[in-house]
Amino acid sequence: MPISILMPALSPTMTEGNLVKWLKKEGDAVKAGDTIAEIETDKATMEVEAVDEGILGRIVIAAGAEQVAVNTVIGLLLEEGEDAAALGKEIAPSQAKKEAPTETSQTIKTAATSPLKDTNSLSQQAIHAGNRVFASPLARRLAEHANIDLGTISGSGPHGRIIKLDVENAVRSPVGPSALVYGESGYVDVPLTTIRKVTAKRLTESKQDVPHFYLTVDCTLDALLQLRLDLNARMESEKLSVNDFIIRAVALSLIKVPDANVSWQETTLRRYQSADISVAVAIPDGLITPIIRAAQNKTLKQLSSEMKVLAEKARSGKLAPNEFQGGTFTISNLGMYGIKHFGAIINPPQACILAVGAGEQRPVIRDGQIQVATQMTCTLSVDHRAVDGAVGAAFLSAFKEFIEDPLKLLMA
Repeated sequence: MPISILMPALSPTMTEGNLVKWLKKEGDAVKAGDTIAEIETDKATMEVEAVDEGILGRIVIAAGAEQVAVNTVIGLLLEEGEDAAALGKEIAPSQAKKEAPTETSQTIKTAATSPLKDTNSLSQQAIHAGNRVFASPLARRLAEHANIDLGTISGSGPHGRIIKLDVENAVRSPVGPSALVYGESGYVDVPLTTIRKVTAKRLTESKQDVPHFYLTVDCTLDALLQLRLDLNARMESEKLSVNDFIIRAVALSLIKVPDANVSWQETTLRRYQSADISVAVAIPDGLITPIIRAAQNKTLKQLSSEMKVLAEKARSGKLAPNEFQGGTFTISNLGMYGIKHFGAIINPPQACILAVGAGEQRPVIRDGQIQVATQMTCTLSVDHRAVDGAVGAAFLSAFKEFIEDPLKLLMA
């Protein structure tokens, strides 16, 4: 009998996912290990491999379907010797999850009842079934990034569905689609991505449930910047960034102050033996924190190379679950945006996150004299249930020492 292809659980917490794309079509031969589909979770878009072989006899859940529950049958695989007749009524059409229509939230709904300044701005060709705009997940993301209202785009996909090419054509159009305008000031509702929803939920829970407190220290960067300059002059290709030094300094500080490398577990306090550093990376859909495992055992060059690979995979949505789940401590660096100082929200169940500001020249007093030094303000957000003030201060003291005497990063 046909083999059911189920919506996989790609992470321990995944309960549903979006079926972005089928990479095989009905009638194609499938071998174990073949990539057959792309699934979007709350963190990334991942490829799904077949575990059996046969012929893809029926696609039960169409590409673009959203919120498909884990273990839902998404396709049927015919075994050797079986033909299409074997499919029978294995999955009745009424049982198959229908493709979830996407809509520009209240924007399109309000368009039917609210006065518009430009009634021609809404493309009627993009509207189907109760004023809902059908679009693929990729098309929605591209439209969101380009600040284009999907309601102004004509879909060229099946049944008028808006696809990637339609959005790209709209972006290239000399006269771009106009946004829907309401009232005097005007606004456009932007649909929330799965990542944005999950991030909002987790951060809200963190601020509500975790008693945060904050410790701030200024680190002098001049010696580190000079060492970085000297090391990069000896490197032929990839260059070290200040962030690479920060990651290593944090890792070594956690080993030196193990009471800061912990998490609150309600009935126990879990102390980690390895510094698995989560590094915040901005992506189009929000924020994700790929992890450098056992960072204390890696050289600056190894950290630099691994971080570049993880950041690129994060931005392209190709991180594997083990590359962003877990971690014992997080770094959030906004220095490259010119931010001097900020306090970050803790990423549970971790107990600490270090917010790193920009390195900038400031006046400092040394031996009674005013001098100029390059300084960087770093703020540690701490879960007071797991880490006390003295422990947080000890961690920052160790971190400051590594940053200001960076040769220790090479010797440790």
